[in-house]
Order: sequence, then C-alpha cells, then structure tokens
Amino acid sequence: MALIIPNDYRQTLMPETTEQAIQLLKTGFQEKLSKTLNLRRVTAPLFVLSGTGINDDLNGVERAVKFPILCMGDRQAEVVHSLAKWKRMKLAAYRIPAGYGLYTDMNAIRSDEELDNLHSLYVDQWDWERTIHPEDRNLDYLKKTARQIYGILKEIEAQVYDSYPHITPSLPADITFIHSEELLQMYPELSPRERESKAAEKFGAIFIIGIGGILTNGEKHDGRAPDYDDWSTQNIDGFSGLNGDIILWNEVLQCAFELSSMGIRVDKTALQHQLETCNCPERKELEFHKALLEDKLPLSIGGGIGQSRLCMFFLKKAHIGEAQASIWPEEQIEICSKNNIHLL
Repeated sequence: MALIIPNDYRQTLMPETTEQAIQLLKTGFQEKLSKTLNLRRVTAPLFVLSGTGINDDLNGVERAVKFPILCMGDRQAEVVHSLAKWKRMKLAAYRIPAGYGLYTDMNAIRSDEELDNLHSLYVDQWDWERTIHPEDRNLDYLKKTARQIYGILKEIEAQVYDSYPHITPSLPADITFIHSEELLQMYPELSPRERESKAAEKFGAIFIIGIGGILTNGEKHDGRAPDYDDWSTQNIDGFSGLNGDIILWNEVLQCAFELSSMGIRVDKTALQHQLETCNCPERKELEFHKALLEDKLPLSIGGGIGQSRLCMFFLKKAHIGEAQASIWPEEQIEICSKNNIHLL
C-alpha cells in the first residue's frame, strides 16, 4: 500500500495529549476485553526457540528476526511474529476450562513489512485465546464472538467521544458478515484489497469469513498459516472457513482498515488437511503440532487486535506512527511532516 496523504489533514490531538489518550484507550479496551470474553492476563515471550513450530508463520514468507543464544551453544531464537500457537499451549498448561481464556500484550518485530500508514516494523497487539467445547466449533459461535468484540469497539468509540467531544463516532450500529467467496462474487473484477475497501465503505464495519482458503477463481483472499486458524472446515453457510478479519472503514484515509484477525483454531482433522493442502506435512513432527495431534491441547478460538491501530482509528490519526514510536524512512518522515502528520 502506498503512503496516503489526506487532503487538508489536521491533528485531532497534539502529541502530548495523544499520549494520554493512548493510555486511556489501551487501559479501557483490555479491561473490557477481559471482562467480556472471560480472559485473564498472562505474561508473553518476546522470542521463542527456532525449530519448535511455536512461532506464527503468518503468510509463510515473512522472515523472523533471529539471534544466537551464547549459553545454549548458539542455538537460534527468533522474535515472535504473533502468539497464535503459544497461547493455545498456555491454555493447556494452565488447564483453563471452556468459556474462559487468556490475553497478553504481544510485541513483535516484522522486518519485512512495507512501511506505510498502516504497517510498521513494530507490531503491538492484544493476543487472546479462549478454550471452547467441541460443539462451539461452528460459524454461529465465531459470529457471536466477533459481535462481542465489535460491541467493545463501540464502547471505546463512545468513551473517546465522552473525553474528546470533537472526535465524533463513525462506526455503524452493527458489523456485517461476508464470506470471502461472496466478496469475490460481488466484485469479481477487483483485487482482494479493493474488494475489502468497497465493502468496508458500503457497510462501515465488516467481518470477512474464510481467510486462507482457495476461492473459485483459484486464488486466496489473503494468506493464512495452515496450523492455527481453521480456514478449511465446511460451515453452515455452504462455504469453507471458521475464521475471519474485522475490517472497518477509515474515514481519514478513505480505505479499508484491518483491526483484528481471529478464528476458531484447527482441530486434528483440520490441521492434517491444511498441512497437506499447503504441502508442509513435515510440520507434524514439530512440538506444537505433535501436541495437538496427540490431544494434548484444548479446542480454542483466538485472535489478535492491533493496539496502535485501535488508537490510530479512534483518535482519527492518518499514520500509525502517530500512535507508536518506531523507525521510518527519512523520505516518509519528511513527507508526513510537510502534511501535518507528526510521527512519535
């Protein structure tokens, strides 16, 4: 995505006030998330050992930042991309029953990101995971959970308006659910990103189901690793997938704005099928995958919610660098500065 410069952009809050607002939003959101989904906070790792299968592979092409551990014979560790699989292992370790779960502050470095308004080298998100019953592995349960999270977003939007009345709410009353295949049929001539923007602009807030599976045009809407979200199981709507993305319409940037990726996680059947589909059956021998195949991990649902993105959206910022401190190309800093976009 190319850098977007809104016409006549004006800051809603000065940098010092922005810092206070960020604290307000982050504290408020995680408290509401914890209460609504019955989640307890846990401490998360910044890095994990390479070769264990615990790190998130994202789209399968992003390189993890690695370093040798001197006192372990230079064994390699890697900075996490996300904690999708680690969280499920913690559910098992803490014996958290169905209906309850955990959340954590996840900090990551994604050195392969193309830096723009929405993408940074530094990723901060709330990673959450909740144990579920076998009968919860269905589309209705996924939608119910997505609606709960959207309800929290509406509450946060109202809280921002209460504290800063000049920042007016823009989210619709409800979130609209669309399968990625339906989106393709609606806009067959457009790319996946263009489809998202069309739908997000039309509905204001959408949940795109089935991210990672092959569509009827032979392509994926977007990539997903084969070993955490279930994007292949048939659902009651006649499509495949029990996962999805929460995408909002960003009025400042006039584009689709992904805030959260989430889903019901793979069971043994879905894991084996998706590993075969992605031509990586050898992963069955890795620590995480063996535990799942041996019934040592609970069934679960989980996801990640961008912290800086949430602050950026609700404070009407034009660049994620206005909501977090990171590194940016000098040219991008200069362009932003000339257009009243002041990066932290």
